[in-house]
Amino acid sequence: MPFLVAHRAGNDLGRLRRAESLGIPLIEADVHLFAGRLEVRHLKTVGPLPILWDRWELAPPWRPRLLLGDLLATAAPPTELMLDLKGRDPRLARAVAACLDRHGDGRRVTVCSRTWRLLRPLEGRPDVRVVHSVGSRRQLAALRRLLGYRAVDGVSIHRRLLDAPVTAALKRDVGLLVSWPVETAEEARRLAAWGVDGLITTRFDALAGVLAGGEAA
Repeated sequence: MPFLVAHRAGNDLGRLRRAESLGIPLIEADVHLFAGRLEVRHLKTVGPLPILWDRWELAPPWRPRLLLGDLLATAAPPTELMLDLKGRDPRLARAVAACLDRHGDGRRVTVCSRTWRLLRPLEGRPDVRVVHSVGSRRQLAALRRLLGYRAVDGVSIHRRLLDAPVTAALKRDVGLLVSWPVETAEEARRLAAWGVDGLITTRFDALAGVLAGGEAA
């Protein structure tokens, strides 16, 4: 059976602890570089302005912000974090590498991004598993070209891009295949039947029971 990835649970320390209490093996957090700081949040800023927003949500600039160093210090030692690098700033990956050197304490982390060039400075580190995120058919075609001449540690792909043949082809070429967003028992069971390794979900509480053979979520 696939394992669960707690989507965005690392952005909030309360949800982090909840996911840890359920034994979720991989906890995702969104990492932004803003004003020289590595902020852990899903909300975006308005360019250089500190206002936070996302679709129907708006947050004031004085809202407390979780920093990556604090998240690394708070997460339990066995917890593996999946750091989703946001934006396109090439300094982001170097800042994350420096933060892991200072605060990682040997912790193994997974790092992913849809901006693949951000992943390059982190490749080859023994404490980092690099995962290429794929959110469009164009990116999927680019991934296939990439896999034609080099190996990648893993792939995180939107579920709408998967079917049984695509899943089988990717499984032959990558060590780890995870998919998002998985919010229903039907989606979880279908992806599990195809052989996906991990399911990225905000409903990790409910789907943990589904994968354990409990009632439908």
